[in-house]
Amino acid sequence: MAVITKKNIIYDQKKNLATDIYFPNDTDSNTKILIFWHGGGWFRGKKEDVKDLGISFANAGFMTFIPDYSLAPAHVFPEAHEDAKNFVDWLLNSEYTDEDDQKNIVQIGASVGGTMAIYLAGKFGFPTVSWSAPVNFSNWIAKHPNVNASSDAKNELGLTNLSDIHNSFYKYFTTVYAGNEKDSTLEKMDANSYDLTHLNKLMMINSADELTPITSVLNFIKYLAQNNHEVQLLVIKGHGHAMDYGKDYVDESLDFLWQTIKRQK
Repeated sequence: MAVITKKNIIYDQKKNLATDIYFPNDTDSNTKILIFWHGGGWFRGKKEDVKDLGISFANAGFMTFIPDYSLAPAHVFPEAHEDAKNFVDWLLNSEYTDEDDQKNIVQIGASVGGTMAIYLAGKFGFPTVSWSAPVNFSNWIAKHPNVNASSDAKNELGLTNLSDIHNSFYKYFTTVYAGNEKDSTLEKMDANSYDLTHLNKLMMINSADELTPITSVLNFIKYLAQNNHEVQLLVIKGHGHAMDYGKDYVDESLDFLWQTIKRQK
């Protein structure tokens, strides 16, 4: 089906941050809205990288927004989180939404985009799917003092073990976005420190052995359960992280979001 695209719609004039918008062929006042948050460890990635997903989501009937946000090291925590909230505030007051459209918004986030989607879900109640969202930083850093941080540990450090490469990258993107290794900063980055007052339906998809430690995901789910939040977890086999498997799980993600929207009516 034909998808109409609007590119580089500015949502933050001061920081010149923009979103791309993908419109379904049959957009009307009942069209549901999907926000997709790209990954990249808060230091790389851009909305254009995932344009194929924007088209897929639009073809599934969602008016889809894919925003950019500030990247480290020039912009450190909590700037990307604040950009995400500013985007939602802009969206809710824009020509693209009606007055009561907050209930029609859902999210999918890949990797750290999933982390920010969880942050926003706690504030706005958007049904959300995360693909490999990292959810713990303070405890992880404390337990890995001897890991050398690198964005390309295989070539820069000569590492060959996949787990070691993952650990090196995890430490790299965490500390680059944090701007330091202070417990006070890292604890604020942890997903269980977010205001999750309005958290609605959440589905987390993770690989069994990947960049995002499954133990940290299970601990986060335990925290959510203890605080009476509903969450679904889908663990898939293998080592893939976020976009490695994301396109293969679009149907499962959208089905979860559609079913959630139907139950909210």
